[in-house]
Amino acid sequence: MRVESTRLPGVLVIEPVVHRDQRGFFLETWRAERYAEAGLPTSFVQDNHSRSARGTLRGLHYQVNQVQGKLMRCATGEIFDVAVDLRRGSPTYGRWASVTLSDRDHRQLWIPPGFAHGFYVLSDVADVEYKCTAPYDPADERVIRWDDPDLAIAWPLDGRAPVVSPKDAGGLAFRDAPACG
Repeated sequence: MRVESTRLPGVLVIEPVVHRDQRGFFLETWRAERYAEAGLPTSFVQDNHSRSARGTLRGLHYQVNQVQGKLMRCATGEIFDVAVDLRRGSPTYGRWASVTLSDRDHRQLWIPPGFAHGFYVLSDVADVEYKCTAPYDPADERVIRWDDPDLAIAWPLDGRAPVVSPKDAGGLAFRDAPACG
């Protein structure tokens, strides 16, 4: 596998080896020793799977105290995936990085603990699967507005309003959101 850095230290794009032939393809989506060699954790406690329609925007989600690292992949379709640095004292605090993940290239995004996360669906449907380093705790979860002007995330909306949940629409302004850790 190949590992690329992003503009945020610790946020990594992982390109697995994909074996293709006339039957389709095969790849390893996670293998402890290979990911450990790349500096990623080998202990995940929760796997999640979401399905979303075109134009859906989920996020920006994070947990304040029980911070989660997330290994993201798009099993079906295509998403614009975003990580926002919320680590106290980080030189990149409040900055974001993005990558497009799809079922065509099978890339993954490692988002370390201390980052908010969100994605926007570019295809008709997207199945997103991800591993977490800490369990989901609804009492610890916070949401930052996806369209916060201080973050100025360049979502590829093409002039359309995204489909967001009431929880996401009511997210906090970045300047009012608690940092992680």
